[in-house]
Amino acid sequence: MTTILLARHGQASFGQENYDQLSELGGKQAKMLGQHYATTQRRIDAIFTGSLVRQQDSAYHFWQRYQSFVDSDSNISSKPAIDISAPDSYVLPQFDEFNHKDVFIKSNPAFMSKGAIAAEIAQAEVPSMRLAELFDAAMQRWHAGDNDSDYIESWSQFNERAKQALEQVSLQVANLNLERDSTVLVFTSGGIISAITAQLLQQGSQTAYQINKSLVNTGVTSITLKAQSTRLLSLNEYSHLFADGKRFVTWR
Repeated sequence: MTTILLARHGQASFGQENYDQLSELGGKQAKMLGQHYATTQRRIDAIFTGSLVRQQDSAYHFWQRYQSFVDSDSNISSKPAIDISAPDSYVLPQFDEFNHKDVFIKSNPAFMSKGAIAAEIAQAEVPSMRLAELFDAAMQRWHAGDNDSDYIESWSQFNERAKQALEQVSLQVANLNLERDSTVLVFTSGGIISAITAQLLQQGSQTAYQINKSLVNTGVTSITLKAQSTRLLSLNEYSHLFADGKRFVTWR
């Protein structure tokens, strides 16, 4: 049996010019997951990521911390699971997130202008809440499927890509000839994880969206592959984000 761990990337740079980079906390979250798996002696046989910077950097920070603990603990048997210098060996673009900017902009023609968005938000009593409301409306429109031709990638197309992503990593696992009971870690994003989860639960787009809203940064969803059968084992595990009486849980 092979276990596939789908980990959401660490906290990105929400509200910054370049969202696709980890915040300082995002790097820490990935390291906390690496330390957690190492200290609980969870062997990781291979790592894959999408092609986005926040996904690859999460894998890097995870592996850096994980390997530092593995090297000092002879009880963990681990072979090199990621070669940062050779991204073609572990990057699977199918695990990239949907284009959230396109989804947001297409919800209202006025949002083509950053100034118009800023003006709309500035009028609200609580700007952050208004932004969340606007994004929720944009996501509802995208998931509804009534305006698919508007988008660079419609929800149905994205959902199909999520299915292909799981098939692709399953193929990669088969090609690696790993041990019978192996564990593969994939750093991806909330949209992909929620789409795959909804598919395994035989649910539709609204379920996927609700799942997506609940996923925390570096939360892990576990899937098992056995005899051509794929099953959901657990969803959004994040016990590693509690340390020294503090919680490092984020949703962006």
